[in-house]
Amino acid sequence: MHQPKTMDELIDLVHQAVYEVDELRACIEDEPEEMERYLPFIDQLDVQLRKLFDDMTAGRYSCPAQTDLDFMPLVQKWGRDIPFKPLLVAINQAHRNGFRS
Repeated sequence: MHQPKTMDELIDLVHQAVYEVDELRACIEDEPEEMERYLPFIDQLDVQLRKLFDDMTAGRYSCPAQTDLDFMPLVQKWGRDIPFKPLLVAINQAHRNGFRS
């Protein structure tokens, strides 16, 4: 997974993660039998990613930080069911470690 080198690249990754949540919701609507698999985490993940994106675009966010992002407990618990888990891990790594050049 691509590691962001700038804040703009990190914002783009978070925007991509928000899009992935929207796509996952669309799949759930098309295949209701999959709903049980994603219901335990999708709403909370959606709220946390959108808040992070809003904070970033409003200038209320900075990195690196000493703690994981709020969504990481969901990733740790439900990661096997999150098709875009590597994207979330990359976002968290940039959050914790800053940008790589």
